[in-house]
Amino acid sequence: MTVTIALAGKGGTGKTTVAACLIRYLLEERGGAVLAIDADPAMNLPLVLGMEVETTVGDIREDMLDLVQSSGALAGSMPGGMSKQEYLDWQVKMALVEGDRVDLLAMGRPEGPGCYCAANQMLRVIVDRLSVNYDYVVIDNEAGMEHLSRRTTRDVDVLLLVTDPTQRGVVAAREMARMVPGLDIRVGRTYLVVNRVRDGLPPPLADAVARTGLELIGTVPEDPAMAEFEISGRPLIQLPTETAVYQAVRDIARRVLG
Repeated sequence: MTVTIALAGKGGTGKTTVAACLIRYLLEERGGAVLAIDADPAMNLPLVLGMEVETTVGDIREDMLDLVQSSGALAGSMPGGMSKQEYLDWQVKMALVEGDRVDLLAMGRPEGPGCYCAANQMLRVIVDRLSVNYDYVVIDNEAGMEHLSRRTTRDVDVLLLVTDPTQRGVVAAREMARMVPGLDIRVGRTYLVVNRVRDGLPPPLADAVARTGLELIGTVPEDPAMAEFEISGRPLIQLPTETAVYQAVRDIARRVLG
């Protein structure tokens, strides 16, 4: 049975760093295969995983919309005589970047001014169908929440709301949690993660966390070891095991997954 974990939070909170460490934990300690989905147009997840993306789902969607404006597509056929669903399915499989027990799918750029409802619906069916082939799916989201149900999946087992140690970050996480019931997805459990913490949470921030009503599943310390990786561009998934940030995320993952 596939376990889907999504990460969300305001921009700049370190969601992608947490995602990379989480994926490493899954590969090293849980076994099985992982599908990593980069749902942020900024596309930082390929960098931290050391994987190169050539085609995104956004590219595929735009190409198909261009095709449906051609005479062949209007006649009901796509290249090779495929249906639109078959064409998208084939293109998404071609866009999948395969690695060692972890594959990567990048959602890419957001929608333009055209009508994307039908394409997004077909893509969501494809992603759902693709996900069942993996033991774990980790989705690194952009700052908002609406696209989670529109572009990626219908079901999330664990939602990790990542914040930095600021009042604004905590408030953003609280508001995202409040949006969940209105989304067209099922979310099993929602937790809060505070990233880049120095010497524990100060009382005002701890009070703000308590007011969210969210369960604080753990904190991730600010780690000087990250600087060398960020400057050199080395994949964060290669962080040494003893690195404080990796150990913190590993502990969070163990608590989340049991």
